[in-house]
Amino acid sequence: MVGGNVLLMLLAPLLVLPVVNGANILGMFSTFSPSHLIVHMSMMRALADRGHNVTIVTSLKPKLVPHENITHILAPLSEQYVAFINEYMENSAKEKHSMAMTFLKMIAGTGQLMDSQYEFLLHPNVRALHEQPQVKFDLMILGFVFNDYQLGVAAKLGIPAIISWVGVPFSFVDDEVGNIYDPAYVPNVNVVQHKGLRVMGFGLRLRNFVGWLLLKGIGVALDVRMNSYYIRAFGADPALPSYQDVKRRVSLLFYNYHSHSEGPVRPTVPQSIEIGGVQIKEQPDPLPKELAEFMANATEGAIFFSLGTNVKGSYFKPHIMEAIFKVLARQPLRVIWKWDDLQHKPGQAANIYYHNWLPQDDILAHPHTKLFITHAGKGGIAEAQYHGVPMLALPVFGDQPGNAEHMVSAGFGLSLDLLTLTEDGLEQGIRELLHNPAYRQNVRKFSQLYRDRPLTARQSVVYWTEYVMRHNGAYHLQSPWLHMNFVARHNLDVYACLLLALAVSMFVFVLLLRFVLRQLRRLIRSKDKVKKN
Repeated sequence: MVGGNVLLMLLAPLLVLPVVNGANILGMFSTFSPSHLIVHMSMMRALADRGHNVTIVTSLKPKLVPHENITHILAPLSEQYVAFINEYMENSAKEKHSMAMTFLKMIAGTGQLMDSQYEFLLHPNVRALHEQPQVKFDLMILGFVFNDYQLGVAAKLGIPAIISWVGVPFSFVDDEVGNIYDPAYVPNVNVVQHKGLRVMGFGLRLRNFVGWLLLKGIGVALDVRMNSYYIRAFGADPALPSYQDVKRRVSLLFYNYHSHSEGPVRPTVPQSIEIGGVQIKEQPDPLPKELAEFMANATEGAIFFSLGTNVKGSYFKPHIMEAIFKVLARQPLRVIWKWDDLQHKPGQAANIYYHNWLPQDDILAHPHTKLFITHAGKGGIAEAQYHGVPMLALPVFGDQPGNAEHMVSAGFGLSLDLLTLTEDGLEQGIRELLHNPAYRQNVRKFSQLYRDRPLTARQSVVYWTEYVMRHNGAYHLQSPWLHMNFVARHNLDVYACLLLALAVSMFVFVLLLRFVLRQLRRLIRSKDKVKKN
């Protein structure tokens, strides 16, 4: 009986996920962020492990373990855009800007980003895939980064398309499939609904509504610009549908989120598939030999410190890195520090291990890891939550401050301002997180919720990708919202009809009232005449 149960457990994934013959799947990921690429590559690896033939086109060179079912094609970003990104990251690491300045920089950066996405589309390696294809593809997965016009590749190949987004839901992505985004109860990206509060108060709703309105306006402007890119890239082909029609042919949206545990609960359409934590391995890989020995000897535990893949430690003012080094060097715990320039380290200490590339997920899974000092990127926070490791956040830019605030609100750790960091502040933060068991208890309790799913994130990717191919795009899952114009979506014609009916009714009522009043006046006058006579 026990043997039978074990056999059923081993066969469960095969029973849950119906077999589809090996398909040819194209993945296009033009992101500038290595951490974003990790999420996309994890999805594609799951499909390759399933037996599908996967062709991946990226603008960055990924950390790719050879796989017999994966073909990688590189279409690198322009040197000009890489320089722009590096300058932006360095400026973000050196000074804190006002909200207005941050917003202006974001707008300028989005323009540059969209230009780089168009250049990616024109790269000979990308054009060859759809102009002179050597493979008959069955499906395309597109990494979202304000590049909807790249869906034209799927249209040209005559195949369904799935969009993959590496972050939490927000209005631009929700609109891809028609998710309901009501600012009254669906918080925006950096609007934090604090733990224990089921609804937002007036102030938070007001802030949320203004942010939603702003993003909607930006979304309209971006869509106009993306339409122009689409026309420039594909408009010469009369056989292709319009940009808006291409957008309506999206089959699914994968997003790196798990609403059941991360919250808040939000209404989504069947096309929205949650794959939060897809980059997390169900069984961690063994650590590299030198690092494994270092961790094995961490009898007091270990602290893992990483500011991610976009921001280099050398970007920060020297006194900040010096303060961090001094605090970490005097800890009784061992420290694993991701540092890019191994020729110029912040300092030497017997308890610190430096490396420019570290297997983050595997380190966080190690039983000796007691604390994660992080920039609060979505991927790192998800991995720490999964493995039940408390966090000290040092957010820098983008969604990181919002991610950090969510994490602190949930009771999983603390957040400090990296640009004003002091030795005392960092020391106190580390001491609080290491000696107060509440943080570890909170994040471990969350980990149980995060793991409790009918399918793992990777199984969800495989099942729903194959579902789309089995059902020729699975367009029956689409919300009617996608096929309605602005007036119909918002019932403006219905409201106009009701207002018109109300206006006509009021007009008729006024006419009748005047008529009745005139008749009454005549009746009164006639009675007065009778009395006088």
